[in-house]
Order: sequence, then C-alpha cells, then structure tokens
Amino acid sequence: MNIAHTDVAYEVSINPATLEEIGRLPMTTPEGFTEAFEQARQAQKAWAELSYKQRARYILKMADYIRDHADELADIISRDNGKLKIDAMTTEVLPSVMSCTWYAKNAPKVLKDKLLMPPSLLFFNKWSKRIYQPIGTLGIISPWNYPFSIPFGEIVMALMAGNAVVLKVAAQTPMVGEAIEKVIRSSGLPDGLFHHVVGSGSKVLNAMLENGANKIFFTGSTFAGKQVMKSCADYLVPCSLELGGNDAMLVLEDAPIERAVNGAIWGAFQNAGQSCGGVKRVYVHEKVYDKFIEMAIAKTKATRHGLNGYDTDMGAVTTEKQFQTLQKELQMALDNGATIAAQSTPVGEQKGYFFPATLLTGVTNDMEFIKDEIFGPFMPVVKVSSDEEAIAMANDSQYGLTASVWTKDNAKGVRLAKKLQAGAVTVNDHLYTHGLANTEWGGPKESGIGRTHGALGLHEVSESKIINWDILPTLSKKNAWWFPFDEAIYRNMMKLTAYPKPKSAMQWVMLNLTVLPKVLLRMISKWKVKK
Repeated sequence: MNIAHTDVAYEVSINPATLEEIGRLPMTTPEGFTEAFEQARQAQKAWAELSYKQRARYILKMADYIRDHADELADIISRDNGKLKIDAMTTEVLPSVMSCTWYAKNAPKVLKDKLLMPPSLLFFNKWSKRIYQPIGTLGIISPWNYPFSIPFGEIVMALMAGNAVVLKVAAQTPMVGEAIEKVIRSSGLPDGLFHHVVGSGSKVLNAMLENGANKIFFTGSTFAGKQVMKSCADYLVPCSLELGGNDAMLVLEDAPIERAVNGAIWGAFQNAGQSCGGVKRVYVHEKVYDKFIEMAIAKTKATRHGLNGYDTDMGAVTTEKQFQTLQKELQMALDNGATIAAQSTPVGEQKGYFFPATLLTGVTNDMEFIKDEIFGPFMPVVKVSSDEEAIAMANDSQYGLTASVWTKDNAKGVRLAKKLQAGAVTVNDHLYTHGLANTEWGGPKESGIGRTHGALGLHEVSESKIINWDILPTLSKKNAWWFPFDEAIYRNMMKLTAYPKPKSAMQWVMLNLTVLPKVLLRMISKWKVKK
C-alpha cells in the first residue's frame, strides 16, 4: 500500500542513532477514541469484581513475557528512543519485571480494608472501615525518555487496583507503545480493558477527557504539565503529574571521591542525560574540588558515545529538536562564563543525533543556563565552601524532584537529605530509585503533583471510601444530636465539649457520671410526638 496516497495519518518512528525509519502506526480516529472508552468502561466493571489474586495472575504473565522477550524489548526501546540496549535492559526492561512481581504481591496489602476505631468514647457506638476501590478508566500519557518503564509501571498499578487503562505513548516512540500492547496481550487480559491510542498529545488529552476518563496520569515537561492541569480542571478530572527536575548532587568534604565521580558520570550522562531525575548540578566542597575535577575529566574523556554495541557507553539524543536545544544550551553556558573541561569520545559512525557528554567547570549558581532543567548530557560543577552553602544552592530552584548527598557518614547524609527540598534523596547514589517499585516517585514545587510507584502510587490509582455503621441500631432510637431539640440537650452538649480535653481527671469522671448517662438515655428513649 502506498501510504502517501491514502487518507490515513501515521505516527512515524525514526531511529535517532541511524536516522532510519523503523516503523509507523496509524493515528487513532475520533470514533476510535469513543469505542476505546466505551469498551474500557464495560470491561472495567467485571474486572473490578475480581480479587487481587485473580488480577495478579494476569500481571505475572506479563512478567513472564518480558523476561522471555527481554532482548527483543530492549532492542525495540533502543531503536525507538536512541539509548543503548544496555541502558534499555537495565533501566526499563528489568525494572518492569520487578514492578509486576512487587505490585502483584503487595497491592493486596497496601489496598487492604482497614478497621477504624471510634475516635472518642463519645462515639463508642460508631465504627468505621476504610476501603479502596478502583477509580474507573485511567488515561496515561507518557514521555519519550523512558518510553517503556514509565507507562508500564503505571499500567500495572492501575490494573492491580481494578481500573481500565487507555495509554498514549510519546509520538517519538510509537513502536514502544506497540511493544507494550504485545506484553499486555500475552497475559490474556480481558478484551477492552487496555487500549493503546496514537495521536498528538493535546488532541489525545482532549479526547480522553471528552470520552470520560476518570483520571489522567501525565509525565513530561513542567510547561506541558500545566496545560494538562488546565484541561483537566475544565472537566473536574483529577490528574497526577510527574514533571521536570533540576536535580542537585552534593559532594561533601568527606565523600568517597572515586565513587562520587563514577556516580556523577553515570547520573549525568546515562540515557544521554535525558532523565528528569538525573544529575543536573554538582556542588563539590572546595577541599575536594580539584581532586573531583581531575578524576571527572579523565572519566568523561573515557566515556564513549556512538552506535549500539559493547564498546560504547552513551547512545543518541532522541530527537533532532532536542539535539538543537542542547547546542543552544551549551552555547548559553559558554556565554555565561562556563568552560568545557572535557567531552566524551565518539566511537564509530556518528550519523545520528549524538551529543557528546560534556563536563563544565567555572560554573556559578547564578548562571542563567543552570536555572532551568537541562535535558541532555551536561555535568556543570560548582565549587562550594560548606555543606550549608551547598544545601542553599541546591534548594534555590523551582524544581524538587530528586537529589543526592555523597559522604562516608551515612547518618550525616540522612541528616542533610532531610534539608533538601526534593521528593527522593539518595545517599551515595543517584537516579536509580525510579527502578524500585516500592519507592515513590515525584516531588514538590514545579516537579509535579502526586506520586507514582510504591504504596502511594497504588493510592493514586484508587479511591478511598469510608464505610461507617452504628453497632447499636436496634437499641438506640436516635443519635443524641437528632431532633427534637430542647434547652436540656443544648446544655448537655455544651458540657461535653470538655470531654475530649477535660481540665482535670475529676471533671472527666463527673461528666461520665452526670452528663453522659443523660445523653445515652436520650438515645434509647422514644421521641414522643405531642398531639
């Protein structure tokens, strides 16, 4: 079929490392969106009736498929996104298997019904239970930097909680969306419960909202996240937003320097620097600064960028637009007064969007380029004179996704971590907590709203409900505060304001002996209607 002569629009995937087309998928039509949501709503009703154990069987079959097709999936992710296969395997495929097993095992515990005791003896007869129920049909809009693991983890959470899912992956990585479809299909999941739709971000979001999505999960830039929030507000639909980061790394005077340099190189340059939680700013104590820089220069030069293989460390930037943005940001850094201390070494053919890993020195915290999120393989290093200065500089940001502290004293690292304004802080490591299913991901400020992963992630895909009951429905005829009113009940209620916090033990005893019996008597007595 000659695509150019049809009326069908396609989303085309280009391998960023070779600039070759690797596939295309037809755009979802308006009718397709309507049908997807209708089917999802119907399928979700039956799915919600299943037990967690029954749902887990499907999720664990997905884990089997990913495990058995790990190399194939890593290859698809690599060619669609531009990252190396080792990156795809380590940061996307493996964490996805672990997410299946963790949520299958732990969702029943996290979302378990909880009995709530009466908050006061005044309400001794009122018992409650908190339960968690599915939200309904969730719309997931995912990014291109981790095109498989980010949406897949949210899909697994949503399904285990009893929801249906309509997924839209980034336009730059459509073949990964197709691969996720195959994973879901392999489990035998009931028809209609999961749909993968294709289209531009804003159009898909509007279609999701117009067709009754019950919640939107979005991962992407802060600017786009604000637009998503505005659109959701028009429909009063809740949203969970995992947005940008300008993540700080603090290297203290007593840091294990070689580990710190190795961690900085990986955290800044892994995935060609396209990680919202990667190392974006490095604050190094002045007493170890020279040693850190000397070692970082050598290791940056030893880092190799190029085509897939076992002799490269970093792949391509995902899009031409991002490549051009990085060129402008590097020039801005140089114009601000920064210096290129070292860059990675090219290996093999450089036909694609290969941007060298770049170590920048002579950097100060007031430089314009360091204020915003840099989504590429840059590592700007700032010299600081104290831990307090490093913390102040790290917190001087509109973002708060992640951060890290590097020190030989773990207790000290934890103390400083509490002072950093970030959703996840690691000591002597960076970035990897996104791969742990049990650690929540998200942050304050403009890094987003809500959390994904872990117990809090499961709560994001569930609705909590309180069920309350009276344990004496046959004995008590009415609550003490029901009609009819009179002066006596007012006086008794006023006296009972001291019951939760009496002035003395004697006052509490007297209330139990004098006022409380009158209230209880009123509850069991009949309402005599005067004729």
